[in-house]
Amino acid sequence: MGHASLSPLTCERIRHAVPYFPTEWLRLRLGGMLGLIHDLMQLSLENPLLLIGAAFQLWMMVDALRREEWIWAACILFFSVFSAVFYYFMVYRTQASASGGMGLRGFELPGASDRRRIKELESRIHHLDKARDHSDLADLYFSQGKLTKAEASYRRALERDPEDDDTISHLGQCLLRQGKAAEAKPLLEKILKSDPRHDFGYTLMALAETQTALGEVDAALLNWKRVLENNSYPRARVQYAELLASRGMVDEAQVEIDEVLADQNHSPAFEKSRNAVWIRRARKLESRL
Repeated sequence: MGHASLSPLTCERIRHAVPYFPTEWLRLRLGGMLGLIHDLMQLSLENPLLLIGAAFQLWMMVDALRREEWIWAACILFFSVFSAVFYYFMVYRTQASASGGMGLRGFELPGASDRRRIKELESRIHHLDKARDHSDLADLYFSQGKLTKAEASYRRALERDPEDDDTISHLGQCLLRQGKAAEAKPLLEKILKSDPRHDFGYTLMALAETQTALGEVDAALLNWKRVLENNSYPRARVQYAELLASRGMVDEAQVEIDEVLADQNHSPAFEKSRNAVWIRRARKLESRL
């Protein structure tokens, strides 16, 4: 039995009867999108401010995606540049200042910066001049990335109380972030000698980073291992994995990276944001293994 063929008139009737005839629908959609892009480009050339706004909106959307702020990313994409401005002030600036800018993200001390708290501490120092207030002020400066001010405040605190463990440890970490690893090392070792778990493992992590900076890789590997015996900080696992990989211990490094990425999948949003820098480093390392 032969196949009946449709006449050209019948085909045309079907095309008009079916609202989403594939090829025609796709052609119309693509034509509309290209026309919109052309109009936007023409408008941008006539109005540079629009081009600047679009670039800013794209920048904020990419940042939101990197931080896994999905709701913000959707708002920035669909609700114009004003959403990008809100995101900049409510998320981008807040998190950048709390972690000392891009260079210090992931290395911040426990606690966050607060302008009102700084004013309060400055007032207390003016009237009482207590070591604890100098140290607290230094911690806030550290969190903001103002390392020179932080170092000066730590030293003023130690002039008033030379044996405060927290101040000595935090001064060591501050020196490390300024590239003064040789000065930082004895301060950190002094605290860890009497309290190996000081500051919930942060001091030991700082010593491991100091030893890495000084090229003492074997000692750093040992101390990263000690940190991970009692804690599961991504900051520790990733840097431990990086050192393992540098020694050719690829399988061991992969185990640590797998652990970091698995934990990330079950972490609350605030932890994902705080550890974003380490997750990116973990994925980058994994791509090289």
